[in-house]
Amino acid sequence: MSVEISVTDGVQILRLARPEKRNALTQEMYRALSDALEAGETDDSIRVRVILGSSGHFTAGNDIADFLSTAKGDHGTPREVLRFIEVLPLLKKPLIAGVDGQAIGIGTTLLLHCDLVYATPRATFATPFLDLGLVPEAASSLLVPRLMGYPRAFEMLVLGETFSAGRACDAGLVNMLVDPEALDIHVLSVAARLAKKPPHALLTAKRLLRSDSSAVLDRTREEAAEFARCLTSPEARAAFEAFFARARPGKSGS
Repeated sequence: MSVEISVTDGVQILRLARPEKRNALTQEMYRALSDALEAGETDDSIRVRVILGSSGHFTAGNDIADFLSTAKGDHGTPREVLRFIEVLPLLKKPLIAGVDGQAIGIGTTLLLHCDLVYATPRATFATPFLDLGLVPEAASSLLVPRLMGYPRAFEMLVLGETFSAGRACDAGLVNMLVDPEALDIHVLSVAARLAKKPPHALLTAKRLLRSDSSAVLDRTREEAAEFARCLTSPEARAAFEAFFARARPGKSGS
């Protein structure tokens, strides 16, 4: 399945485990993530969720071949991708991410829906949607300008500039940098601290802090509609053909 799911002391751990493809996300992996997150919302034994990568990779984003195959069949954004990005803004329980290595595309935009993000100094963050003839997703066109200001948001989402771990931290996307060998331990220790807090107060605090989930969901759907239109455009087709022409054998991710 390439997503390892476990629960320890009230913490649900979602680990991306497809290192041979830099944890590029397939439809099956999106489905597993959405299933786990939705199940965790209704399981009283789960207080906090954590998402981690593996083997020095967070995620290279969508598996391009898998994504295109599904998109052509569905005539739009693949349904499991859409389901996942619509689940994120509706989460009531805290979500923490630990990022090591590349966070590309959805690997960066999903972090906007996390309550805490820790990264290693070698982590990088990039959203190359326009390079593929596409547009930002997961409400990033709303959340990134709000988080880091319009100039840096335009730089990341439109210019497609890769942000180093230091820049991501300065911009407010990342809470703190942690040595690679200590990342998982640190993330899980923070999750354990949260899991011990009074559950009703914890949920209420998150709800109050994230008070505009309906606006975020509306923007997610607006972006998805534009994304679907872009997928069928000549410029997107040319961009994808160019991507595959220069990709090395076995290379995946966006």
